[in-house]
Amino acid sequence: MFISREIYNELIESCNTFPVVTITGPRQSGKTTLLKNVFPDKKYVSLEDPDVRQLALADPRTFLNQSDTGLIIDEIQRVPELVSYIQGIVDRLQLPGYYILSGSQQFELSQTISQSLAGRTAILRLLPFSLHEIQVVSTNSTVDEIIYKGFYPRVYNQPEINPTRYYSSYLETYIERDLRQLINVKDLRQFELFLRLCAGRVGQIFVASNLANEVGVTVPTIQSWLSILEASYVVYLLQPFHANISKRLIKSPKIFFYDVGLAAFLSGINEQYQLFNSPLKGSLFENLVVMEMLKNKYNRFKPYQLYHYRDSNSNEVDLIMDYSTHLDAMEIKSSQTFDSSFLKGLKYIRELLPQKIRNTTVCYSGEIEQTVGDSKLVNYKNIARG
Repeated sequence: MFISREIYNELIESCNTFPVVTITGPRQSGKTTLLKNVFPDKKYVSLEDPDVRQLALADPRTFLNQSDTGLIIDEIQRVPELVSYIQGIVDRLQLPGYYILSGSQQFELSQTISQSLAGRTAILRLLPFSLHEIQVVSTNSTVDEIIYKGFYPRVYNQPEINPTRYYSSYLETYIERDLRQLINVKDLRQFELFLRLCAGRVGQIFVASNLANEVGVTVPTIQSWLSILEASYVVYLLQPFHANISKRLIKSPKIFFYDVGLAAFLSGINEQYQLFNSPLKGSLFENLVVMEMLKNKYNRFKPYQLYHYRDSNSNEVDLIMDYSTHLDAMEIKSSQTFDSSFLKGLKYIRELLPQKIRNTTVCYSGEIEQTVGDSKLVNYKNIARG
């Protein structure tokens, strides 16, 4: 069953505007399925196939001209030489949406695209399903079930798949394979330990030296591994909010995973029931909500940047949406019951930045939605609607 993706309108608009559209995102986030369903009349080729890749390398012009309606080219970063030829073809033809490119390694892909297709391509990011998208197939899911299952399409399209087995396979098949192409990991056990320690730190300030000590490698190695995880859409670093205010701000990012199901698996959650009393549940819930706001930004082209706020006096706000003209602030709690303490950080940020803060929101797992003082109380399933 094909589930319509929220990014559809942005994809169509981009194809009507730019000669090339580039869509990137994690492996198995649904890029190929989306493109084949939205553009059924456009020929699809994948550069993961060794024979296809060899043809593209041997005779790029013939490869790119094999269809008079253009191509969908998957994993374009495998043959970056094609991009220069694409530039010449689209400059000559001047046809919108002629080539649709996709890939799963944003560092290599963005580097390739920025050199040759600047101004000629729209760049879209497709992450795994959003909360709204999974409700098409799973309307009554509990928060524990959602965290355990994560958001990868295959888990929902093939419900017989056990999430733990899926993420185990995903780790071995995609993450480790992709990473071996990018870096030389001498001891895979050390790298897997690093991954699991990152998952255990979801929602926390990332300090490379702490992980270096625990893993037994150097700080530069940790920083290199982290950059590769970012480039492969495994981890996301939520940057700190900076403002011209007389406070000592924490200037380190917080670490999250692009998919909360993978983070839960790496944290040792192998059964849904383990989340009930897990000390990690609050952090995993925060991961879920932060990613939901990131998906909302990418899928609907929302004009905000995401940050966290923390200062040296332990004042903090989980999420700040910076719209340039104003700020919205959000506190994220996994509790089903509201407590007035949830408002502490929001009240602080309103007093600190009274001219900038527009909306403050508490996102929680309870069902009651109402206004409490200056803030809105919202269920997590509705946090990124509209």
